[in-house]
Amino acid sequence: MSSCDKTRTDKHVSLYDYSKNIIQGNNLKNTETDDRANTITSNFGALGSCGCTPICPLCPTGATGASIPFSANRIYVTNRADNTVSVIDGNTNTIIATVTVGSNPSGVGVNSSTNRIYIANEGDNTISIISGNTNTVIGTVTVASRPSGIGANPSTNKIYVANWGRSSVSVIDGNTNTIIATVPVHRHPFAVGVNLSTNQIYIVNQESVLSYCTISVIDGITNGIITTVQVGRYATGVGVNSSTNRIYIANANSSILSVIDGNTNTVIADILVHSGLFAVGVNSLTNLIYVTNPPDNTVSVIDGDTNTVIDTVTVGRNPSIVGVNPSTNLIYIAHQEDNTVSIISGNTNTVIGTVEVGSMPRGIGFNP
Repeated sequence: MSSCDKTRTDKHVSLYDYSKNIIQGNNLKNTETDDRANTITSNFGALGSCGCTPICPLCPTGATGASIPFSANRIYVTNRADNTVSVIDGNTNTIIATVTVGSNPSGVGVNSSTNRIYIANEGDNTISIISGNTNTVIGTVTVASRPSGIGANPSTNKIYVANWGRSSVSVIDGNTNTIIATVPVHRHPFAVGVNLSTNQIYIVNQESVLSYCTISVIDGITNGIITTVQVGRYATGVGVNSSTNRIYIANANSSILSVIDGNTNTVIADILVHSGLFAVGVNSLTNLIYVTNPPDNTVSVIDGDTNTVIDTVTVGRNPSIVGVNPSTNLIYIAHQEDNTVSIISGNTNTVIGTVEVGSMPRGIGFNP
């Protein structure tokens, strides 16, 4: 235990948002750690001299000025057909790097605490690990058959991989980049949602096209199954609001968005959205939920307080994946058919920009 760990108070912890490594008070913004670096920088200068792991941003020392590369507000888009990841700078909404990864990259998981990005490569059963500082692949982990969805818990440094072809979830320790557990779940796990408040992981099991799907709820401490929740037909997406403890499941063949109460892990509402809805993104700050509707090239905006659709935004062709950056209140929609990403303003619910990416974009992840 470091000296900082011994003296840190509850008040200090309340000021520290572990999911972003950003101090919320005292105007400490734009702070971040690099890959295993022993410094962190902010408006007030170099931090982290106490040597805490993960680095504690409560012990400022040194002269003002950045000592490590700054890579917050980055968007990572997997391009399934050309085996690459497009890196978008959220400040300019331009591509700043293209990273070659494994075969048929699908899901994206981002650990904002370590500044590492995890890419599920469905074609070769691997996970590519990208450094957010250098935008290069620094490691590869072999998992089970057809990894699809992936999610990371920055506070525990655990990464969860849904293996669609093996009906299991691989748990990776981000400290060693090794598999520490394999959790059996129901048939065809497809998507992963992580609740940072409860350390519970929600796995979307597609079962079969005609049957009702299930959600396996995993305890992040024991890696055991807490419960299994039945939802609609052909579930394809999951979004988590850790602030309200609500989990949202897109059921493509049922045209509904199921709402799960994370306190009881039961379905408390089914919201009629659109036939063929696919992906879900959540802004935990505004409590708005964004759902892609590929059949008519739209995105439905849902109010989390009332569970009603409050707006519909027209976007590009075949909007398959959605990602939300709560810090900027911007929503990014990937379109598989025209190889673009639409950018929606959460303030106006209008498209304010478009970015061309690689061929057949399939997943989106953020380092806010």
